[in-house]
Order: sequence, then structure tokens, then C-alpha cells
Amino acid sequence: MTVENRAVARSNMTLEMRAWNIRRKALLMGEVQGQGYIGQALGVADVLATSYFHALGYRSEDPEWEGRDRFLLSIGHYAIALYAALMEAGILPEAELETYGMDDSRMPMSGMASYTPGMEITGGSLGQGLGIAVGMAMGLKRKKNPAFVYNLMSDGELGEGSTWEAVMSATQWKLDNLICIVDFNNQQADGPSRDALAVGPEAPKWQAFGWHAQEVDGNDLEALVAAFDTARNLPEAKPRVIICNTKMCKGVDFLEAREMSHFVRVDADEWAKALDKLEEGKPQ
Repeated sequence: MTVENRAVARSNMTLEMRAWNIRRKALLMGEVQGQGYIGQALGVADVLATSYFHALGYRSEDPEWEGRDRFLLSIGHYAIALYAALMEAGILPEAELETYGMDDSRMPMSGMASYTPGMEITGGSLGQGLGIAVGMAMGLKRKKNPAFVYNLMSDGELGEGSTWEAVMSATQWKLDNLICIVDFNNQQADGPSRDALAVGPEAPKWQAFGWHAQEVDGNDLEALVAAFDTARNLPEAKPRVIICNTKMCKGVDFLEAREMSHFVRVDADEWAKALDKLEEGKPQ
């Protein structure tokens, strides 16, 4: 893939600013509906900024360009976060922000590929994304297409049997064009992920299955850039995973301080307060 097709070459805006913009857009969409998985969106913003403005190759004006890297959102309820990133990337017009979750909107509250440009899969039932990513990666290899497949999944999906079938399949087929990103915020519907199933230690488990595994602070942009570069440039013919330890509600201190749960409730008068708090931390 040529340099001019890489997201990193398209703008001089810092990744820190991109992540801030993604958080702001997600909060504005949450304010429209008065709800949304905003804790996850704020937490994963740095991962999305690194993905779309450092790692991925794509064309904003042509979301179905055959040479694009595929970014799969296995966690469909994170759609509010991906919409914010797609707007920031110029794939979705920011003018549609206020339609989030409304009838006839291209941005339903759970991601659906048939509605939204740049949304590669419908990620509703958790644990399906990595299997689809394996199929895509195999297909690209057979077509001799050098594009990568990135699959963003949640820590809760590590408890799904289908995930580990996909893990083994990727190893079997030496899918070195597959990069899995795990958002490990230690929250799922039944409580803390580590209390639901024995999911850890994460990196050694993936390594035992034949993957190249890295574990990083998912809110440290410098660490994320290094991890994404390592994953993309690894010479070994094996799939790669980046386990990103993220903090729910990152960037809005009064939400960060709350006792965390899978769905962070924000009162009607708190959306504007959250935006003000985010503004205080705006990159210079």
C-alpha cells in the first residue's frame, strides 16, 4: 500500500486531537438520545484514533475501495464510538450527528453494515466478529489483496467459544494479515469481566494458540502507535493481537470516578457538564 493511501499521510492533526474529537462527537450523539454506551466510547477513543489516523489505509470518499484495510466492529453496541471515528475520518458527514439513533438514520444505536458507510459488519451477537474477520482475511489472501483486516472486540467476547475457534483457525491458516484488537475495560453485562470467567492472563493465552500478542495501555497513544506498527510489520506468518487495557469514561473525570458498570447512566443535565469537562482537557 502506498504512503499516500495511509491515513497518517492525510493530516497534520495530532492523534491526541483526533481522540479528543472522537470523544466530543460521541458525547454529542449521546446527548441527542439521552443515552448510549458512552463509557466504552470514551475509553476506546484512543484506540480508534490510532486505527483511523495512523494504521488503516482507506479512502474517505470511497468507503468500499477494494484496497482498503477492513475495520470490523464485533461489539455492535460500541457503534456510537465508531460513528464518531467515521465522522472524524470524513466517511460520515458530521451534519448527520444529530440523527443518531433516530428513525431512518444511517446511525442506529447498534451497528448495522447495511445502514452505515464504513461499517463493515453487523456486530450484534457478541463473539462473531473474529470468525468473520478470519473469513475476510482468508478471502483477501486468495485474491492476493495486500489489505489488512482489523477486528475490534471486547474482553467479554473472550468468554465465547466461537472466539477461540476463530483464534485456532487463524493460526492454522497463518493469517498474517489479521490484527485483532481487544478492548479490555474489565466490564460486561454481568459485571467485571475477570469475575465472569477466568480470562487471564491474556497475552500468554493468545501466544499459546500461536498468535503474536502484545498488551498495552489502551489510553497511551505512544504505546498504541508502537504496538500497531509492530503488529503490521511483523515478519512472522502468524495472526496478531493487541490487548488494550482501557479506562471507561476516559477524559471526563466525574464519570471516571463513578462505580463502573457495563452501561454508564448519564443524567439529562450531565451531558453538557461532561462536554465542559472534556473541553477543559482539550489538547493545545
